[in-house]
Amino acid sequence: MSETRAASSGLSTYREGSLHAALKAMYAAATPGSATEQAVDGYVIDVVTAAGLVEIQTGSFGSAAKKLARLVDTHRITLVYPVAVEKWLLRVDADGVILGRRRSPKHGIAADVFEELVHIPALLAHPNFEMDIVLIREEELRGPAEAGVRYRYPREWRRLDRRLVEVVETLRVEHPANLLALLPATLPDPFTTKDIAAATGRSQRLAGRAAYCLERSGAVARLSRAGRMITYGRSDGMTQSRTMPG
Repeated sequence: MSETRAASSGLSTYREGSLHAALKAMYAAATPGSATEQAVDGYVIDVVTAAGLVEIQTGSFGSAAKKLARLVDTHRITLVYPVAVEKWLLRVDADGVILGRRRSPKHGIAADVFEELVHIPALLAHPNFEMDIVLIREEELRGPAEAGVRYRYPREWRRLDRRLVEVVETLRVEHPANLLALLPATLPDPFTTKDIAAATGRSQRLAGRAAYCLERSGAVARLSRAGRMITYGRSDGMTQSRTMPG
């Protein structure tokens, strides 16, 4: 009887994530003459092109904040962040044999980027900085929880890898005003964090982070405050737009 395996050499082979590697290859292939994993001013950069630097971030922006802040004054930077609008979960055993595959009930939206953007909101106003939010379909590989490892919550499985299945759409944020296009068109103007939560169907925590990023980047300004509730409105000259890289 044949076995279906997630990797030819078991679970210990995962180092650079598959999703990170796939996006890096995609951006490198998009520009002839690009080079990957290059040293620039003391930092290793995912993709270096004639136009600038491309950094792929599949996790926390906090780990890249210092690096980006030091490079952005002298280099054009594109930060790439994937959001899974559809996810399939693959369970594998300790030998990498696939035990099952099912669709995750969770669906990402572009506004989920605010969870991470809270680490670098002011960078959006820098003329050398832009961000690509890549909406994707992905597979998430899960294996048995490591014995002897303490987790915050009891679990039988842990995430091993993320795999790119398909790019659905790429949203480019070149200016703070573009951040407003990441929120539903039903969001009123002016608005509160309660309005953001209602429009997106996300938590009040995410809504608060979104409002913080919008204000710090200059996309919106505070209009009034009643108790703990702040009302925001678009800053003068800011308009919504959605663009995609050519």
